[in-house]
Amino acid sequence: MAKVNWSAGIDSVSGALSKPSKSGQHSCSKMLLGTHRVAATESKDCNRLYLRKKVERSTPVGPDELAARARFKAVRLAVYQRAHSLTTLSQDQAAYQAQLNTAEGRKTFNAYLWQKCGEEYDAQH
Repeated sequence: MAKVNWSAGIDSVSGALSKPSKSGQHSCSKMLLGTHRVAATESKDCNRLYLRKKVERSTPVGPDELAARARFKAVRLAVYQRAHSLTTLSQDQAAYQAQLNTAEGRKTFNAYLWQKCGEEYDAQH
């Protein structure tokens, strides 16, 4: 296995270092993925690099996935409109603050809006 020596100031690298593009130009054909393992071991070599080939989808898009995509698109648009609507913004903020410290309360305002808009979408469909 190859050993990676990082420059001064870089302790670890984690995540995709390069991704293959969808258009195919100016890109590599493989994904370079770096991981940093945090574990109680005696080895100091906890960084790993992996090459992953581009994966082509082998199955067609099914009706369940199309429905999930349509739901996501509709809820995303509703969240955007509701977050930028001055008529409901103060009411939404007050309702968000009221549910914030409950057991099933959403921790961010964006998550709260996603929950409310998702519930409205599900009630309509």
